[in-house]
Amino acid sequence: MDPIANLVLVFVAGLLTALATGLGAIPFFLVDDISDRWNVVLWGLASGIMVAASLFGLVREGLAVVDGGLVDAAVAIGPGVVVGVALVVVGHEVLEGAELDPKEYEEADFRKLVLILGILTVHSFPEGVAVGVSFAELGIDDPSLATVSLAGLSLPVLAVFMTVAISIHNVPEGVAISIPLRAMGVSEWRMVWWAVFSSLPQPIGAVIAYYFVTLAEQFLPFGFGFAAGAMVYLVVTEFLPEALDHGESLPGGGRRELVGGVAAGVLVMVPLAFA
Repeated sequence: MDPIANLVLVFVAGLLTALATGLGAIPFFLVDDISDRWNVVLWGLASGIMVAASLFGLVREGLAVVDGGLVDAAVAIGPGVVVGVALVVVGHEVLEGAELDPKEYEEADFRKLVLILGILTVHSFPEGVAVGVSFAELGIDDPSLATVSLAGLSLPVLAVFMTVAISIHNVPEGVAISIPLRAMGVSEWRMVWWAVFSSLPQPIGAVIAYYFVTLAEQFLPFGFGFAAGAMVYLVVTEFLPEALDHGESLPGGGRRELVGGVAAGVLVMVPLAFA
């Protein structure tokens, strides 16, 4: 495949993860509300998937491409992890006080939508980066690379793994976005649209990350570390607190449901990582 075709393929993969966010609105076609217990389980599931994808997908692949021992690998990947965490921290600091309420989607004019998209970029861009980095070995003719045939294309196993992981992870985010929109009386199809809108930075992040790591292949371990660090940090600072907020009214604060969701997420993704 030529470079342009590769970029289009990576963009499509990122777009698929964004479209998956719209699946979070699908339950509202069938029911009026989703219980706190299920919300906790879903956020736990997303957390387990993200941690498993980061450790057994990105970090593991980063270690594999480093030609050296464990110390060399840590030196190559570690700075990426630190920068990934730092970028998310700085982004949140810059946008402090600009917390986004999905209710504002329906009421926003064009300028407000631009601001909303900027805020969403801070939250969803790292997931797009993870998808883009995972496609770094696309088109490389090396028999030792693990690939899978899909729709006539030979794709890196890591790319398929990360695209599936991010897509599943996006579903609970779509649910969280749809809940306040449901309270406003927004139609189901418009909830689907706004859920997808919230993840639109992901295909853009995927293309940028893919282009960067293929342009400078020596930075590939850094890219793996960056994506893994950003995602694990998001899990610890956003996903888990979000789950516990939903679980406040449940027995034990919803911790049992959260642990069960995390365990399920890990168990779903680990076999795929080692397939």
